[in-house]
Amino acid sequence: MFEVGSRVRSQPPPPAIVFAALTEPDRDRARPWLRLLDDERAPRILHAERPHLVVWSSLWPRRPEAQIRFDLEPDAGGGTQLRWTLLAAEPLPDASLLGHLRKRLNQLINAELRYTFGQ
Repeated sequence: MFEVGSRVRSQPPPPAIVFAALTEPDRDRARPWLRLLDDERAPRILHAERPHLVVWSSLWPRRPEAQIRFDLEPDAGGGTQLRWTLLAAEPLPDASLLGHLRKRLNQLINAELRYTFGQ
């Protein structure tokens, strides 16, 4: 697998809480964050090691081999340093598609998920 995108940013809660949100994204119906677009599907958990690693299947039917890896590390303030990494079987030849996938992951993780934690 090739790394085709990655971003790290802090999340306010500790890793165990972020891990739970990533492994059960629809558990809190009052604060949904994984709002999928028409061209996306819900991910499956391919691998998880509580509380520091989660690997999702692809969100995109047109890139079914893609995976999203989440690495969670505690930070000094009691929160989590969360890195998402987009992996693909081959480098994505279409720069606009790659930009869309990266932007979408960043929106879901560093905006929507973050907002559910009050930030």
